[in-house]
Amino acid sequence: MDNMSYPVILTLMVPKETKSYRHVYFICFLALYVLILSINIRLVMVIIMEKALHEPMYIFLCHMCINGVYGASGFYPKILSDLILDSYVISFHMCSLQTYVIYSSLLSEITILTVMAYDRYVAICKPLDYHSKLTKNTCVKLILFSWIVPNCICITAVLLSNLRPICKYHIDKLYCDNWSIVKLACVSSFVNNVFGYAISVIFFSFIVLIIVSYFKLISACKASLENRKKFCQTCLPHILSLINFTIALLFDIMYSRYGANDIPESLRNFLALELVIVPPVFNPLIYGLNITVVRTRVFTLCKECVLNKHFWCGVIYARTVK
Repeated sequence: MDNMSYPVILTLMVPKETKSYRHVYFICFLALYVLILSINIRLVMVIIMEKALHEPMYIFLCHMCINGVYGASGFYPKILSDLILDSYVISFHMCSLQTYVIYSSLLSEITILTVMAYDRYVAICKPLDYHSKLTKNTCVKLILFSWIVPNCICITAVLLSNLRPICKYHIDKLYCDNWSIVKLACVSSFVNNVFGYAISVIFFSFIVLIIVSYFKLISACKASLENRKKFCQTCLPHILSLINFTIALLFDIMYSRYGANDIPESLRNFLALELVIVPPVFNPLIYGLNITVVRTRVFTLCKECVLNKHFWCGVIYARTVK
């Protein structure tokens, strides 16, 4: 019987000592998910509400935060349901969907970082041409590019994996990824391998492009104190995000393709979770704390929320006393 003619159920890795610490893991993952949602959504709200932030750099940052929420939502609801139900299974089609969401978010992050690097290059190296080059239409095209290209690539990769008959039913990872699905197949993975390496070359070339642009930015900033200040304020968070993301990406590739069974389970889980935990938490924090305008507006909103809370608490208390 054809394996794909009926719903195929796959098993996922069971976290170590789950029986004893299942509820502790659940609380930790829930806290992380709430943190990711709250800080990313708050930053998006600040950028939308504050007219002074309606500039290309902040618009791209807004999309990075939206992408962080999108990618995290591909992982956290599933792991939370697994922990609360103590059932680490997933259907083949849901596994493919999770793969698509997580990895389209991953590739979108690379393209967004590339677009942000271009924005900073024009702002510092060609400031007089900034508003003529980064027009509304250009920003829309760059944003569409950062979403459409990764999603098209991920759809192709997932379809290539789904069209192959499978003979295995266990994924040695806490969540689904494309290479794990490829390894379940009964037939040769040559086409998937070639396509995967082609994608890796394309997106690592984007990272190289970002690095080259920053070498030019550093050279341009040496001659001007104003440019150095602008570089430290707006480019330093971008560099830190790129370093963090590249490390997470390399960890994920190492985990998926090379000798996962030869390393301790705790290290394997760390390599797997680095990609879905650190970037969506790290990016909004580093940008929100480092960029003065964003930081000031966020603190102002928080202060207003606290004052409003105290005000309404006072009103409720007064009515209760009466």
